[in-house]
Amino acid sequence: AILIAKAGWPWVPAAAAGGVAACVLALVIGYPCLRLKGPYFAIAMLGLNEVLRALVSYFEALTGGGSGLSLPTLHATVPIYYAMAGTAAAVTLLTFLIITSRFGLRLMTIREDELAAEAMGIDTARHKLYAFLLSAAGPGIAGALAARDQGYIEPISVFPLATTITMIVMALFGGKGTVWGPVLGAVVLFVAQELVWARFPYVHQLLFGAIIVAVVLLMPRGVLGILQLKYRLPRTI
Repeated sequence: AILIAKAGWPWVPAAAAGGVAACVLALVIGYPCLRLKGPYFAIAMLGLNEVLRALVSYFEALTGGGSGLSLPTLHATVPIYYAMAGTAAAVTLLTFLIITSRFGLRLMTIREDELAAEAMGIDTARHKLYAFLLSAAGPGIAGALAARDQGYIEPISVFPLATTITMIVMALFGGKGTVWGPVLGAVVLFVAQELVWARFPYVHQLLFGAIIVAVVLLMPRGVLGILQLKYRLPRTI
C-alpha cells in the first residue's frame, strides 16, 4: 500500500513486494520467537500484532498513522479478483506439495513430537523457520491485493485481534495439518458469518466462540480429520 500510495507503483509489483516484505519480517521475528514453545509462542505472536499496530500508527509520515492511506482509484477490479483467486490456488498447491514432500514429513514429525524429531537428527529450528517464512508470503501478497481492492487501508482494519482469531478458527474447524481443511473452514464459516451477521449483528462473534469450544472439546482434528478417520482407517471389531 505504501509503494502504491507514496511511490506510484503498479499493483502487481507492489503485491509481489508485499510478499517479500512479509517474508523479511517473518525472518526477523521468527528467529527469536520460534524458540518459544506452546502457549508462549502464541502469546508472543499476539503481542507482536499489537506492537506492529503501534509502530504503523507512530510513523505517520510514511503510513498515514491512525488515519491510514488512501490509494488511487482503481476502475477495473476484476483483475484483482483473479489475482486473489490465483494467490489462493498457488498457496493451496504449495501446501499440497509441501505435505507430500520429505520437508513436509519432517514438519509433521516436529508437530507430533519435537524432542523425538531432534533425536532423529532433524534441525527443528531451521525447519520451523522455513515453514514460518513460507506461511508469511501468501498473506503478504493477499494483504497487498486487499488494500488495492479496497482503496484504503488503516491500522485498525489491518491488525484487529478478531481477524487473527477468525483465521485460526477457520483452520481448526476445517482440519489443521490438511490441505483442504483451511479452505473448507474458510468457505463454510465465512458464509455462516455473513448469514448470521445479516440477521443478528454482532452475534457472529458468539458463534465463533462456540465453534472454538466445540472444536477443542469434540473434534480436535476438525471436519476433515473426522472424515479421514471414518472413511480411510480400517474398522475394527
